[in-house]
Amino acid sequence: MTSMQGATAAMTTKRSRPALGWLDWLLLVMVASAASYTVSRVNTVLHYKWDWGVVASYLLKTDPETGHWVPNVLLEGLFTTIRLSVWGILLAALVGLVMGMARCSDRLFPRLVSGAYVLLVRNVPPLVFVFIVVFFVGSQVLPMLGLSSAMDRASPTVQYWVSIFFAPAQQIENFVAGLVCLAFFTGAYVTEIVRAGIQSVPTSQIEAGRSLGLSRLQIMRLIVLPQALRNVLPPLAGQFIQMIKDSSLVSLVSVQELTFVAQEIQVSTQKVFEVLLFAGGLYFIICYSLSLLFAFLEHRS
Repeated sequence: MTSMQGATAAMTTKRSRPALGWLDWLLLVMVASAASYTVSRVNTVLHYKWDWGVVASYLLKTDPETGHWVPNVLLEGLFTTIRLSVWGILLAALVGLVMGMARCSDRLFPRLVSGAYVLLVRNVPPLVFVFIVVFFVGSQVLPMLGLSSAMDRASPTVQYWVSIFFAPAQQIENFVAGLVCLAFFTGAYVTEIVRAGIQSVPTSQIEAGRSLGLSRLQIMRLIVLPQALRNVLPPLAGQFIQMIKDSSLVSLVSVQELTFVAQEIQVSTQKVFEVLLFAGGLYFIICYSLSLLFAFLEHRS
């Protein structure tokens, strides 16, 4: 019986694997034909001369002091994008958790504040939000904190580790301003994800916690949040991938991430297609790899 069940499971697994049909092959041929037509039109109409060596020259460079290979501006921009995304989703998760709990509060004032925050961010164009927040934070908040002067006075060791985890000392203010902007922009969407996760917990479990004499904080910490967080992990993973793409918005305010660097290179070299296609390919590789990873983790859980 066990062997028959194993054989049945193996057959079911084999059948469940998707196979490419004629429509899939037709779509692949159409995409390849469109790409070939676009390249041919670029070559014949624009008389464009492709030179992928330009991209390679901006990936790595030789350190004049040590003679070793070090990242050039394209890789540095990629690393800045990754740092922005990682720190941004952590800060956005914190903002979204607090605001999401406020959205489900019994008190009117927290609900009004969190609701106004979500409505404001989700109904304002992203570029307008980026310019308002970044210029306000960069011109008003950061000078009060003295972040740039503190980095100038810091030791070389501190500056090195700050450049590893955040940004070089001369770019730290732009980095922080862009990080705050991305975090609060994404935090509005995380707020709604958290709210939906909290409201997905059955009311009967909350009433059971009250019958046991648990306080409101204990019910939230021991009953609601563990179940809600389990429910919101898939949409949070999708929001993390979205933040990687949204990080290109802060290139408009001189945050030297991947899109900003790619624009600078294509302006100086006049190699528009190679640089932008390569940058787009990097975004695709990161986002697609993360989507596969999150799908695998969701399947395992």
